Amino acid sequence: MFRQQGWFAFLLALVIAALSICINLPFQLGLDLRGGSQLTLEVKPVDDFKEISSEQVEAVKAVLDRRVNNLGVAESTLQTIGTNQLILELPGEQEPSKAARVLGKTALLEFRAQKPGTKDLMKSLQSLRSEVRNALNSKEPLSENDQLENSKSLIDKDRLQALKSALNLSDIKGSEKEQLEQINKKINQQIVSLFEPSSLTGKDLVSAGRRQEQNLSSWEVTLTFNQIGGDRFAQLTKSIAGTDRLLGIILDGESISEASVGEQFRIAGITGGAATISGNFSADSARELEVQLRGGALPLPVEIVQVKTIGPTLGVENIRRSLIAALSGLLLVAVVMVILYRLPGFVAVIALSAYSLFNISMYALVPVTLTLPGIAGFILSIGMAVDANVLIFERIKDELRGGNTLIRSIENGFSQAFSSIIDGHITTLISCIALFYLGTGFVKGFAATLGIGVVISLFTALSCTRVLLKFLMSYKSLRRPVNFLPISQIPTPSS
Repeated sequence: MFRQQGWFAFLLALVIAALSICINLPFQLGLDLRGGSQLTLEVKPVDDFKEISSEQVEAVKAVLDRRVNNLGVAESTLQTIGTNQLILELPGEQEPSKAARVLGKTALLEFRAQKPGTKDLMKSLQSLRSEVRNALNSKEPLSENDQLENSKSLIDKDRLQALKSALNLSDIKGSEKEQLEQINKKINQQIVSLFEPSSLTGKDLVSAGRRQEQNLSSWEVTLTFNQIGGDRFAQLTKSIAGTDRLLGIILDGESISEASVGEQFRIAGITGGAATISGNFSADSARELEVQLRGGALPLPVEIVQVKTIGPTLGVENIRRSLIAALSGLLLVAVVMVILYRLPGFVAVIALSAYSLFNISMYALVPVTLTLPGIAGFILSIGMAVDANVLIFERIKDELRGGNTLIRSIENGFSQAFSSIIDGHITTLISCIALFYLGTGFVKGFAATLGIGVVISLFTALSCTRVLLKFLMSYKSLRRPVNFLPISQIPTPSS
């Protein structure tokens, strides 16, 4: 009696602990339950790599993973799909454009010295670039009707034509803004061509940060090099210090800054292994560049081929429907078990309730990211837990029909059903492991929740149900065969 009460108290303590975990630990909800964004990225081959290997995809994934972590998006997941695609899920993120900008750029940073004898051409190109950028930033482009009525535009038409002719871009088409953007791109390409190749790249960076420039509203990005990078930076700046040559900072083939190096650095260059990038950055653009540089350059370019956004309202609706489905399934199982198995069925309902509580608390403790397929796996695992109870109770009924006493029938029922329960759970667990390691995306969520459910089901079926049933059998009023079988199936004692 006291032994059964002790086990019952232990089970009750487990239930209280599980309730405490569910109340105090937050659940991680997946994209389909919380809302958010999903980006599909495709790794593109380059001239040196016509075919993309799995190692290269993993290298790209590692860089993207660092960038996502630096963005500070909580509970994001990045998984490979097929041979050259990755899927990034950003729960709670309703504006994926910023993430797309950060992830889609290669972020190859280079420090280059200006070629000798290109001073005049550089000044000319910088002046043209400034003119084009001022035109692009002056005001929003007007619609065609507004331009016809007010005769206003971003730039004088004759000047636009002159720029196109000077840059051999007479054939470009599109709106005025699109033409100016193509002109700006062409000017930038010519500016980059005025710099010599350099061995100093972002690979030599240790860290990157950002800060607001003193007495200005713009921001700058700070860089710290390793020992090799610091030495290379000092040599590079020493070679152009006090001359009319500029130091170009090139990101993904675009010059984002050209700076002169003062005469005072002619002897040793800029030492200390640190540098800053200034380019009229806003707080957001400086943050994006910092994230890209801290994550490192992508070994291969990527293209964002699809962006999906799921609203939080749809996520709430998915949760509501999932709860209704889970509770409805549990209720129907409870009704069937009580009708078919009487007192053991009632015990099974309590054990299943404890099982559900243990399962949910484990999701919060591990933690497991809950998705709709994951909830489906949880509901399916309830079926597995019921199956174990059914095997046990049928064995108990067979023992009672054979004339055994109630207590012996319960003992034999558990012992005889043990091997069948173990076999069924192990085969299901093997399937879960295969799905988790070979599957992707939502399949992993389904496998994880089902696998956890299978393990907990073993505990509840072989321990909780047994403890509860034996605890009730300690009360004489409940220790009656009629609570397990209809009177018509109970064997009468032979005379």
